[in-house]
Amino acid sequence: MAITTISFSIPPNASLLQLSFLKPQKSSKEELLVVVGGGAAGMYGAIRAKTLAPNLDVLVIEKGMPLSKVKISGGGRCNVTNGHCSDNKILAEQYPRGHREFRGSFFDMHGPADTMSWFTDHGVALKIEEDGRVFPTSNSSSSVIDCLLSEAKHRGVSLQTKKVVSSASVGAGGKFLLKLEKRTVSFVENVKADYLLIASGSSQQGHCLAAQLGHSIVDPVPSLFTFKIADSGLAELSGVTFPKVEVKLKLENILRNTPHLTQVGPMLVTHWGLSGPVILRLSAWGARDLFSSGYKGTLMVDFVPDLHLEDMKSILNQHKHKYAKQKALNSWPLGFSLTKRFWKYIVDREGLIGDTLWASISNNSIVSIAHLLKHCAFEVTGKGQYKDEFVTAGGVPLSEISLNTMESKKCARLFFAGEVMFLTLRLFRFLFLFCERDSSNFCTEAHLSRS
Repeated sequence: MAITTISFSIPPNASLLQLSFLKPQKSSKEELLVVVGGGAAGMYGAIRAKTLAPNLDVLVIEKGMPLSKVKISGGGRCNVTNGHCSDNKILAEQYPRGHREFRGSFFDMHGPADTMSWFTDHGVALKIEEDGRVFPTSNSSSSVIDCLLSEAKHRGVSLQTKKVVSSASVGAGGKFLLKLEKRTVSFVENVKADYLLIASGSSQQGHCLAAQLGHSIVDPVPSLFTFKIADSGLAELSGVTFPKVEVKLKLENILRNTPHLTQVGPMLVTHWGLSGPVILRLSAWGARDLFSSGYKGTLMVDFVPDLHLEDMKSILNQHKHKYAKQKALNSWPLGFSLTKRFWKYIVDREGLIGDTLWASISNNSIVSIAHLLKHCAFEVTGKGQYKDEFVTAGGVPLSEISLNTMESKKCARLFFAGEVMFLTLRLFRFLFLFCERDSSNFCTEAHLSRS
């Protein structure tokens, strides 16, 4: 039976704001794939499906504006993927929830090189920065957005915005019975689909649909966030960066061994607390433990992780004798690679007054300063959001999904992609890769050739 859908005509250079004003056109196809969510996973999956099965009707339903998360990622530049990461094991380790399942050949079908090749082949020039992050050479996420929207139009993908799929069930013949509603006006539309791809991110909408179709849901909790710190002295350090620190989070209600709560990497001081890659990574790995602890605990920071404590004491003592007549506030071992503002913070925290000379610093203070640099304790009082790139840990358990095809083990022809599943990544560029990898796998020739 033919399925009637609505298709938007999307100009290649259409802005996101223009999409809601485009006029729909009717078309008929024999089989229909409905994609719930117009983010990176949903749009790429829709494009991939139409590429492999041109006769398949593909309809994307997006409650807001498509690719909105892509627009803000990487500070508006869009972290496409990581150009230095090709080893499958290393790739798998970027996902706190899923790193065991993703080992082996999981990324063989679609890895970072495939992501880069796809965008390059579709006219988006890319560059790899020193830390491995891959961005469009335009330094604008609009290059990625325009590429995806243009390719979707070229392939004949239908797009409807400002709508939600409010319910889903399986009817006669295995077809999905979907109810579509508009967010702002009274409107209901019933659609029958042969395939369903849920790529709705962390929104409750996708979780509800998955549950209606027989899946269990791990309650989502925030992930990828900064730490609020109760320390007025940190306000003076806002903007100070540390290329490499080791952080260890201690939570009162977590008594078991938790190696994932220790991370190494760059850190940034903000006016509310601590941020940077090492803090975001720690928040991702400890998301559920932090949630159960009320986002309160003690963060231990090693500001010189490459030096042992005893070596640090020795270096401080050598500096004391060499620069005995200099003020402690103005002189510190250069090998520590510390900024003057941070050294002042350490001196103040030790309780030394500004005119204190190195010669008058006691051995106990030397030991105390060494401990402050190696085991500096900060009281975590809450979480701060990482810009607008909000990520959660929760969703459909990976055990209920066939990871080779991303098809549900509980409901035939139901597929998942992206953050709707119970996984978390360390940084957005790995989410974009995962979205594309999921979308690529779900629409393999074996599953869509019958369309």
